[in-house]
Amino acid sequence: MASTTVDTVIAAPRATVYRLFADRESIDPFLAVHVTLVKPGTTEREGVGAQHKIGLGPVGVVEEITALVPNERVEYKIVKGAPVKSHTGVITFADADNGTRVSYTMTSDPSLPVPAKVLEIGLRGLINQFISAARKAVD
Repeated sequence: MASTTVDTVIAAPRATVYRLFADRESIDPFLAVHVTLVKPGTTEREGVGAQHKIGLGPVGVVEEITALVPNERVEYKIVKGAPVKSHTGVITFADADNGTRVSYTMTSDPSLPVPAKVLEIGLRGLINQFISAARKAVD
């Protein structure tokens, strides 16, 4: 199992930054891959239970939102499309002097033998793509 966390500040109000990560489709124009809602949440379109395909064409993973605390926390897990026993993401938001502090953690337990350090580098790269997209969205 591997886990990595990226902490950063995005120069925008917390509600704006939270919305970019909670409404997964909103960040789509700023990513190299596409984010598409494939199943709405149980009580809201982008709420808990919502599933999003992240990828290109037929290739990609499906994430499911497992917890939302407005303007504070987003949690998800991969439910399809990746060679993992489990993969979760937790994104927290807090006020910072110049915007919003984002702490993004991914934890993955691959079903293939991958050294933890290699997996951590890959997870960090994925996190940085989403953070970069959020920065572009607020510019």
